Amino acid sequence: MTLPLRRLAAAGLVAALSLLLSACLLSPGKFVSVLDVSKDGRFSFSYTGQISMLGLTKLAAMGRKGDEKFEAAPCYKDDGDTERPCSQGELDAQKADWEKDQKDAAEKAKKDADEAKVMFGGIDPTSPKAAEEMAERLRKQAGWKSVIYQGDGIYEVDFAIAGRLDHDFAFPTIERFPMANAFVTVNRRADGSVRIDAPGFGPSSGGAGMGGLAQLAAMGAKKEGKDLNLPEMDGTFTVLTNATILANNTDEGPKAGTGAYALTWKVNPRSSGAPTALVMLGK
Repeated sequence: MTLPLRRLAAAGLVAALSLLLSACLLSPGKFVSVLDVSKDGRFSFSYTGQISMLGLTKLAAMGRKGDEKFEAAPCYKDDGDTERPCSQGELDAQKADWEKDQKDAAEKAKKDADEAKVMFGGIDPTSPKAAEEMAERLRKQAGWKSVIYQGDGIYEVDFAIAGRLDHDFAFPTIERFPMANAFVTVNRRADGSVRIDAPGFGPSSGGAGMGGLAQLAAMGAKKEGKDLNLPEMDGTFTVLTNATILANNTDEGPKAGTGAYALTWKVNPRSSGAPTALVMLGK
């Protein structure tokens, strides 16, 4: 039996939401971020602004079944084009298939919820308290000076941390949360160079990847009369360093400042690529 187009569209939306939920995509909104790398190996990093946690509340709620009611599909004569009244037997068969679909969907929803709870480090993403539980978990970690939940999966945060680059660094990381995707990574190489990448500040590529799935889910949600309220990425990422700059993909290159050079990227959906740089530490 062929599903009505409306139900097929809804199924496509749920599939996109399910993929996003499984990845729990973290996305920046409005922000300012600065990474300071000293040639002697010291560093500091700050991020002030919005972080959107797709999948935590909004997508999880949308993925749950609503008060859907059975609607009979049309029946046709032998020519396959002329509609006719359905017999009682045909209606009963349609309803039996629909009830089976509903039961299967409910079982899958429960399975997905159990798996999501594992990925969220024990937090139930379908719980109304999930967003605040996540905020409280972040507040316990070093560097998170302020975490305020604003609703719709959006957090206003103030993060700052400093240390030495005798290890790799990534932001953000969330305790017991394996699916967090990094906005910024800093990797120390054996030759003393340091590679800086900011994949979370890059545009989605041709509608592919998780950024594209987020857009697909948002468009599908609008067709269903819902709104994901996804914040638009809009910020600046600056690398300050007195180390030797070996490579970077800024539009204007390094600019001299007081005791250091500045590499600055404007970050928005129209950015040409994710920020990246390579610097060489020294004495």
